[in-house]
Amino acid sequence: MIIEFEEKILTLIDERIENASDDELFAGGYLRGHISLAAASCEEDGIEDITILKARIEDSVEQARSELTPADRVIVMQLWEELQQRL
Repeated sequence: MIIEFEEKILTLIDERIENASDDELFAGGYLRGHISLAAASCEEDGIEDITILKARIEDSVEQARSELTPADRVIVMQLWEELQQRL
């Protein structure tokens, strides 16, 4: 279930590449890493709950807060919210 969710969300990011702005490309690439790490963490821990995966993704982005400017953080979180709504 976690792998399927990861694949779906990464596919949504990939589908946006052709028409994405530079900011959206950045946000998509940035999120890909956090999504993959959180999915691997859930798999390692035997977790199949998508809610926990989403929380781990958000926590991962939050922990890396200092990597982003405030404006970039807004762009990343907006994309994350949009992707969740599309699933």
